[in-house]
Amino acid sequence: MADLERRLEELEVRLTFIDDTVAALAAADAEQAMRLVALERVLHDLRAELASLRTAQGSDPHSEPPPPHY
Repeated sequence: MADLERRLEELEVRLTFIDDTVAALAAADAEQAMRLVALERVLHDLRAELASLRTAQGSDPHSEPPPPHY
């Protein structure tokens, strides 16, 4: 019976460790998701700023004629 109790206690310790690990991984995943959203927002803003700078300079690369060697 003592062997069964020892094994049960060992399983409880392992389960506690696994629970802690899962909680830490979930927190890390949530943090990474928030950072990804922030980076996507910055990228969107930079693209918009670049487009506005191009139109302010009047140089849209799509409207330029091709180089003479084409």
